[in-house]
Amino acid sequence: MARAVSESAPSAVVPEIRPIASADWPAIVKLFGENGACGGCWCMSWRVPSHGKEWEAAKGEPNRRALCRLVKKGEAHAVLAFVEGGPVAWCSFGPRESFPRLMRSRALAREYGPDTWSVVCFFIPPRWRRRGIGTALLRTATERAFELGAREVEGFPAVPWDPKVAVPGAFAWTGVPRLFEACGYHRLKRKGRAIYVSSRE
Repeated sequence: MARAVSESAPSAVVPEIRPIASADWPAIVKLFGENGACGGCWCMSWRVPSHGKEWEAAKGEPNRRALCRLVKKGEAHAVLAFVEGGPVAWCSFGPRESFPRLMRSRALAREYGPDTWSVVCFFIPPRWRRRGIGTALLRTATERAFELGAREVEGFPAVPWDPKVAVPGAFAWTGVPRLFEACGYHRLKRKGRAIYVSSRE
């Protein structure tokens, strides 16, 4: 369990960050809301082979049911942030090979081992952003991945075209570089989409 205080918060905020449990489904529904976090995604985007007509059909209730099954079976890895008992943010991760769409992505293809885990999604509603919660989520998710057997953990932050301009929240659902850098990740030297990695010694 990790705790963090954000200096940028308008008032002192100390979120509780912990791994999800099967009993947390109601809290996840409350956090994600009617739109399923983002247009009916329900954090299923990386868990499907590809996007297209099947993905469009899955948005909403089908994705909701699919994530519910994973959570209640203990087959989904994520951490939740709570403030005063209420859910305020989410970060999902897991073995790279458990995300079919990631495995088929040419832009994110690289050499990796069976003990490579991936951080694939952040969901932090606007009112809770810029309070240090994202950093606490990533730090806890990374620690949890190592506890579960990962030797390296990777992430795919959205890199802004202009360093002076922040990435819009709608496009930052895989995180941003400074978030991963704050948690000790380093950027791989490669062409194409940025990949950041944290390795266990």
